[in-house]
Amino acid sequence: MKFLHISDLHLGKRLNEFPMLEDQKYILKQILSIAQRERADAVIIAGDIYDKPVPPAEAVQAFDGFLTALADLGKQVFAISGNHDCAERLAFGAQLMQGRGVYISPVYGEGAVKIPLSDEYGELFVCLLPFVKPISVRHAFEEELGERTINSYQDALEYAVERMDIDKEKRNLLIAHQFVTGAGRCESEEVVVGGLDNVDGKVFDAFDYVALGHIHSPQSVGRENVRYCGTPLKYSFSEAEQEKSVTIVWMQEKGKTGFYTVPLRPLHDMRILRGMYLEVTAKSYYQDMDTQDYVKIILTDEEDIPDAVKKLRVIYPNLMRLEYDNRRTRQNQTVEAVKDIEQKSELELFEEFYELQNNQPMRAEQEEYIACLLKEIQGE
Repeated sequence: MKFLHISDLHLGKRLNEFPMLEDQKYILKQILSIAQRERADAVIIAGDIYDKPVPPAEAVQAFDGFLTALADLGKQVFAISGNHDCAERLAFGAQLMQGRGVYISPVYGEGAVKIPLSDEYGELFVCLLPFVKPISVRHAFEEELGERTINSYQDALEYAVERMDIDKEKRNLLIAHQFVTGAGRCESEEVVVGGLDNVDGKVFDAFDYVALGHIHSPQSVGRENVRYCGTPLKYSFSEAEQEKSVTIVWMQEKGKTGFYTVPLRPLHDMRILRGMYLEVTAKSYYQDMDTQDYVKIILTDEEDIPDAVKKLRVIYPNLMRLEYDNRRTRQNQTVEAVKDIEQKSELELFEEFYELQNNQPMRAEQEEYIACLLKEIQGE
């Protein structure tokens, strides 16, 4: 059986105030073509279908068209909600859609949905686990937990997986939307301070393949078959050098599971240009370039160029960001950083560090204790 694994569509997203919906519709059509060409039996969508809990109508229409086209092609669809989605809105009409082979995870309340499939190699179970927080699991199973505590994302995922009652003799595929420790992040992702959302990949050991969403760079974590497929489009300039793709997962008999990637070609690529103003505006510089791409330009001129953005957009209409890198900007960055630190006391700096690590401020007794330690160290 073959699955096409995608995630983090972020339909309706605006990037640096540029609407991305046309680019998203373009890439969805490309994904449909790949699903047909690669003869995928099903499409996995591992969360963050929309960019906001209440998406714009145009984004909903784009996703509706995508699901309808997949169903018309005879492709089953398995989709879960991510941290950007409203699980209740996404699950609207889910029971009706099952009649056309479209399975969308409900709000996490009674555990993960497990869907049985079969092929020439026997039974295969697809488990839909939407994005969960510790509080989601505590509320869902308050009466069953007893003295067991669910304080961390790790606790939550361990308990959620335990309740799936996985038969390890069968083939099992999990769709989840979490941050697995060790995965590399991009600027476009939502970060939880202190890494509190981390989970150990070993929690997924019972599964033959784990189709993950949440991280925007394509990568495997821990073992080959625990995989983020990445976003189908670039959503930050930190991704400019990446090649976006879809992941094709194949599952034969138990123990024989693998994947390969198929590259995606965007309507507009994303690139970073660097140089002096006269350099980046010279025809010889851009004549072999697609000037319709989304660009960030870093000018190295020592003096600011008047109306630079307006002038540059004559050549690069999709200029998203303009920055300067010269002696003045480098000096300002250094001075501001040093000044900011120098104006704070040791206790204030420690309080900031504590909050970054623990995602909560220090308590009054903790502040008092640290203040006493600092006095002892300083010999006061």
